[in-house]
Amino acid sequence: MNNGDLLKAIESEFPGIMDNSSEPHGLLTIEIPKANIIPVINWLKTNEYTNFMFLTDLCGVHYPNDIDKEFAIVYHLHNLEQNVRLRLKTFASRLDLNVPTLCNIYSAANWMERETFDFYGINFEGHPNLIRILNMEDMDYFPMRKEYPMEDDTRTDKDDRFFGRGGNEEVTFDDKKALARKN
Repeated sequence: MNNGDLLKAIESEFPGIMDNSSEPHGLLTIEIPKANIIPVINWLKTNEYTNFMFLTDLCGVHYPNDIDKEFAIVYHLHNLEQNVRLRLKTFASRLDLNVPTLCNIYSAANWMERETFDFYGINFEGHPNLIRILNMEDMDYFPMRKEYPMEDDTRTDKDDRFFGRGGNEEVTFDDKKALARKN
């Protein structure tokens, strides 16, 4: 099975469901609305042809400048028999951070969803025990969101642009060299 065949199989089973697809570095990446993520993943696991029996990773990403798509939930699936990998993405807005749990499909999702909740505040509906596991229970914020400065404002040796924060300006190699010379 190659990426083209896999994409055709998904399109055949779920016509018109994909928001977008791409192949960065050869890894098929598909964007699916969060309302459809569970049926698609369940089919990918149980279908004899696709047979994605292993959830490699589940994580969150914060895109603070993308209105209505501020938070991505990224799923990495692996067909171990044919050594085929697939990345699925779904998006949530700041106003609705509810996403259905994958725990009923992959037991490995339990810890990964808890970690994603702990760092991004994404609520996995139906999760059996969605609590903080790495941060203190009394934290009232989610530290991986890009809404907090990385360093205090008095430091001059750090520039948030180099860490995907700040304005939309592009950081160039010359910017990095100039910062290194300052230090």
